[in-house]
Amino acid sequence: MIKTKKTIKNFFFLILIFLFFSISCSRTTPEIAFGFIKLVLYEGDPDPIEQFSFFIIPEDDDGLENLDELIIFHDREQLRWRIKSDEWIKHTHEGVDWIGTRSLSIRDDVLPRGVFRVVLINKGGESTEKNFTFDGNVRYSFPEIEIEGGLYTVVSAWPVNRLVGYDRSGNYVMTVVLNTLSGSVSELRLTQSVRSVSLWAEDEENYCSAFTNAVLIEN
Repeated sequence: MIKTKKTIKNFFFLILIFLFFSISCSRTTPEIAFGFIKLVLYEGDPDPIEQFSFFIIPEDDDGLENLDELIIFHDREQLRWRIKSDEWIKHTHEGVDWIGTRSLSIRDDVLPRGVFRVVLINKGGESTEKNFTFDGNVRYSFPEIEIEGGLYTVVSAWPVNRLVGYDRSGNYVMTVVLNTLSGSVSELRLTQSVRSVSLWAEDEENYCSAFTNAVLIEN
């Protein structure tokens, strides 16, 4: 009888050990392999409106579907942005998965610079954090675009300038890189569905870009 009880105890002890290691092995800590912050300026009155675009390359042994939320802190200014998995943008570039947002902002104020603390949490409650530093220096004046008489004129000192075309309903149609800052609209070879364009100016080296309001193309 004593041997039987001892055998049962040993059996349950082995079961508990097995369950412990099974649970322990299934809990994996996520990682942030890489990330970047980008300042995006939108045309406003009287000053441009600032938003941050923030994306990371996440890693989790249980897959991206195991990730739950991304929290971005600016501790000095006591700011926090919380992005749940059903809210963030996910895209794949050259086989690498990215997650993030294009809409970090502050109502009626400019965004802070300096150190941002980013915390990635999975559904098991495991988390990791990483700091990102961003100075957000805008090196060029906000660009302008004008279309009149079938001609376009762009005022921009930004290194790269593109036209973003939209259809009659405001849906995105195409993007054209500008090789010259003025010329004939017909030379841009826009599709017939494009009815308006915005200027997208970019300083890729310093992670800054600017978007103008859309202007109509005269027919």
